[in-house]
Amino acid sequence: MKISSILAEKGTEVVTVSPDHSVQSLLALLAQHKVGALVVSVDSTTIAGIVSERDIVRALSAGASILAEPVSTIMTSEVFVSPTDTNIDELMTVMTAQRIRHIPITSDDGLLVGIVSIGDLVKARLGELETEKAALLEYITNGG
Repeated sequence: MKISSILAEKGTEVVTVSPDHSVQSLLALLAQHKVGALVVSVDSTTIAGIVSERDIVRALSAGASILAEPVSTIMTSEVFVSPTDTNIDELMTVMTAQRIRHIPITSDDGLLVGIVSIGDLVKARLGELETEKAALLEYITNGG
């Protein structure tokens, strides 16, 4: 299964935040949309970075008073991205190896077209396994 299949089911809406918005406004967006990470973008199509709950916790643990600071001070600038034709298993491997929970999905020209979480990938993979299980049970029960 390809990432494009997940986006077809879950949609392509991506909540973004401008790098100059405050961390306080970032927190409000995370809570409002019930997500764990936002893509940092000035125009909602190019990717300047990504910021997650982990980034916020790391900044807070360093003793920083970050709520009034711009998102750009805590965001991750080196962002792993994936094209829509990537296989789910490949992306799960990358996410596990790099310890990443969210990956922006890009078009062929590098523009933001979606985002997937490790939860999205696990859900899709479980769906595949259930389909395979049903097919095997049907085959065994009815002899092919």
